[in-house]
Amino acid sequence: MKSYTDKIQKFGRSLLLPIGVMAPIGMILGITGAFVQSYMIAKFPVLGNPVINVTLKSLRTIAGTVFDNIPLLFAMGVAYGLSKKDKGIVVFASVLSYLVLIVSMSVCLQVSGNMADSAVMSQMGQIKILGIQTLNINAMGGILAGAIAAWATDKFYNLELPIAFAFFAGKKSVSIICMGIMVVIGVVLPFIWQHFVTGLTGLSVVFLSKFGPFFTAGGERLFIPFGLHHLWNALFRFTEAGGSYVIDGTTFVGVVPTMGEILFKQGPDSQYWSLMPKLTRFMAQQQMLCTMFAFPAIALAMYKTAYKENKKMVKGLMITCVVTALLGNVTEPLEFSFVFLSPVLYAIYACIIGLGAVCLSLANVAIGYIRGTIFDFVIFGLLYKGTNWLYFIIIGLCLSVVTYFIFKWFILKFDIKTPGREEAILTTNELIKEKRYGEIAKIVIEGLGGKGNIKNVDNCITRLRIDLVDSKLVDQKILEKSGYTGIFFPMANHIHLVYGPLVEFVRNAVDDELKK
Repeated sequence: MKSYTDKIQKFGRSLLLPIGVMAPIGMILGITGAFVQSYMIAKFPVLGNPVINVTLKSLRTIAGTVFDNIPLLFAMGVAYGLSKKDKGIVVFASVLSYLVLIVSMSVCLQVSGNMADSAVMSQMGQIKILGIQTLNINAMGGILAGAIAAWATDKFYNLELPIAFAFFAGKKSVSIICMGIMVVIGVVLPFIWQHFVTGLTGLSVVFLSKFGPFFTAGGERLFIPFGLHHLWNALFRFTEAGGSYVIDGTTFVGVVPTMGEILFKQGPDSQYWSLMPKLTRFMAQQQMLCTMFAFPAIALAMYKTAYKENKKMVKGLMITCVVTALLGNVTEPLEFSFVFLSPVLYAIYACIIGLGAVCLSLANVAIGYIRGTIFDFVIFGLLYKGTNWLYFIIIGLCLSVVTYFIFKWFILKFDIKTPGREEAILTTNELIKEKRYGEIAKIVIEGLGGKGNIKNVDNCITRLRIDLVDSKLVDQKILEKSGYTGIFFPMANHIHLVYGPLVEFVRNAVDDELKK
């Protein structure tokens, strides 16, 4: 069970790389997409200047390449994240695997007589990728190719063959084996894909209902402590679980591809803009409820309930957590400050966000995109018309008030030891503040029981994830000196240390220290 859970977490983390690339590109597409709309040009005539207009449209086209090749991004990202061996070989193998997969499916469609005419191929579940008409399996094709490539790399990286075939041994064998596997999968998949789609479509009935956002938004919060929220989000953002939509005769599967088409290409004046509230309710606006409204309320409640002698330190900590969430969409530091102290309070918090997301949906709020920062609100909420951002503000403010009083009452009623309510007085950590990562790394290794007790070091956006030989050797008193904001043992001999957006630098320093 432990091994299975660990694999799921690792798979979820592997999705971060392509999603991380999509986020800033999405902001570029959002700005350029808004500035070329007729209503923006009417407000700001300078945008209609031929040079400026062509430049903006060109940038939009270039940036759009990322979203036109989402499966390929996932193939490379998943392979890179899952493999423990040569990262270069695994990425190469993943690209080759994906290409062989789409070609094999294309051949299968041809041989079986199921190749659709180009005019209706979208309605028949087919698509053209890199000039190849094939089965439209969307991001799942890239994920599958990446997972196979990662497995083959770790399994056959050092494969030995007879002397006559020695040239094809070792690293070279990985790509060859991947090609063979993907040919088989590509031939078989068209015959079973429809059954898989039927299962995902069944989930969409729940997600697309009026109360669907409660499960998607609340579920995301509940999955965060276990590091599985990326996997949860990908389910409806990139598969049939998020619905299928026909736009100008082309079928788009999942929330992200569909919203990308409407938001960046069609625009608010399009007849398809009415679909936006159905799409955005699964995206940034539900995250904005946390970063822009719930978090300031929670931070204020923690500050008000902190002991008098700790208020100054709590104030600084809370401001840091709120600003980090507003600007960087990093929520774990604040969430980890109470999730393990009171799981019940965290569950209430998840329900509040879920109910808020339902209210946004009922009010037809249509604010994209993936991330939930203040920048996303400005770009995708204020720059675009027809987003109903005013309702978002009203609902968000109401949610803030409710959240504040619930948290304050709960903390005092049950004496929850949130920051500032511990017996010891809080102290600042200069190591994190001054970015002394080398010193932090030494403390982390010492607190984890030394180099010999550390099996593997990994990280996600905010957390250092470490596999241990024996968790009993962990000294939390020492680890506290490193400046973490949260500690969690999701399973035996596996620990999470929360450092926020600077975690990658901490991880690099730990890796360097372990090599000494």
